[in-house]
Amino acid sequence: MASTAILDVDGTLVDTNYQHAIAWYRAFRRNGIVLPLWRVHRHIGMGGDQLVAALCDDATESERGDDIRAAEKELYTELIGEVEPLEGARELIAELKERGHPVVLASSAKGDEVEHYIDLLGARELADGWTTSEDVEATKPEPDLVNAAMEKGDGDGAVLVGDSTWDCQAAGRAGIACVGVLTGGFSDRELRDAGAAVVFESIAELRRRLEETPLAD
Repeated sequence: MASTAILDVDGTLVDTNYQHAIAWYRAFRRNGIVLPLWRVHRHIGMGGDQLVAALCDDATESERGDDIRAAEKELYTELIGEVEPLEGARELIAELKERGHPVVLASSAKGDEVEHYIDLLGARELADGWTTSEDVEATKPEPDLVNAAMEKGDGDGAVLVGDSTWDCQAAGRAGIACVGVLTGGFSDRELRDAGAAVVFESIAELRRRLEETPLAD
C-alpha cells in the first residue's frame, strides 16, 4: 500500500490565505485591537484556537478570544464566495489516487466551510476522507489534525502537502514528511527551516515533479 497523501486545504488546494488574513484583521479591529496586517498573515495556517494568543497574549485569548473567533467566522463568510481552487488542485488529487495513494483532505475549518471547499474542488467522489474542526482538540502547529487525517487513511505511512510553516511543524510533530508549496505566501527558506523536505512554487509544479517527492512511491 502506498503512503497516505494528506493534503492541507486552506492555502494549498484553495486560495484562501489572504481572505483569512483580512477577516482576522477586521475581527481583531472590531474588538478594539489593531494589528499590522503582515503580522496577521504570518499566522495564517495556525488554528484559530492558537492564533489569538499567538498574536496578542493569553489574557486577550481568555477575555476576548471567543468573540474574535466569532467575528472572524462572520467576516470570512462574507469573503468565501471569492475563493477559488488553486491551479491543478483537483488534478493532484486524481493523480495521487491513480498512483494508489489514499488521499485525505486535512482542514481544521468548520464543517460548512470544508463542505464548500470539497464541492469547489469537485473532490467529494475522489478523496478518501477529510477532516474538520470537530475532529481535533488542538489545531496546527499541534499534530492533532495530522493524526486525525492519518486515521482516515489506510496507507503505509503518510506525507503531508502544505503551504505554511505551521503545516510543516505539525507534520514534524506527527513524525511524517512534509512537502511545501509557496501558495500560502511563506518563503522556500521558511518552509524548509520549518521542516519541509522539498518545496515547490505551486501545486502545478508539484504535479510535474512528483517523482522528486516522498510521494513518488
